[in-house]
Amino acid sequence: MEQRSIEQEERTYRRLYCVLRPLIGIFYPNRMEGRENIPEGPAIICANHSNYVDPLLISGAFTMRRPIHYMAKKELASVPVVGWALSAIGCCFVDRGSAGDVQAVRGMMRYLKAGCKVAVFPEGTRVLEDNAVAAKTGAVRMACRLGVPLIPVYIPRRKRLFSRVRVIIGKPYAVTGHTHEEYERLASELMERIAALREGAGG
Repeated sequence: MEQRSIEQEERTYRRLYCVLRPLIGIFYPNRMEGRENIPEGPAIICANHSNYVDPLLISGAFTMRRPIHYMAKKELASVPVVGWALSAIGCCFVDRGSAGDVQAVRGMMRYLKAGCKVAVFPEGTRVLEDNAVAAKTGAVRMACRLGVPLIPVYIPRRKRLFSRVRVIIGKPYAVTGHTHEEYERLASELMERIAALREGAGG
């Protein structure tokens, strides 16, 4: 696919949103909480991840007027229709088998520098239980480098068709770090904030 402008990607995002949002509302009736916490300008949305529907629930929570650029595993790029749609809305594909996909990170940072919102799943894969894997440090590294806030989001891990899903958006917050050890600590704290939202104790 030829290089598209951010404006073209976000127009496509809104068109797909109009098609998919009503369907998601039917299969996964949802209640969104914390929209008042969404800041203007660039930010990194960070959520726990257990189901392929999670990105659609996040997009629904942030509404059509706030297009989101996602980071996703590169295998999805080769899936018919899905790969085209993800590319068309400006998804950055990452090779989870490599130590770090520089191209994907640069792509996400390009969107942040342009004032966009991006979404990253710090667990790096779908996980059914809290604390089952160590959080990746990519999101906090980008936040530290560019000085943009992190927005923690909690999505119930166990979802059933036609059952209500409660998506909670926490308050944005800033992070500062310079070393790998600091990034690891910040990544762990990020997951703690996400888990706290589940208990109603997080902001």
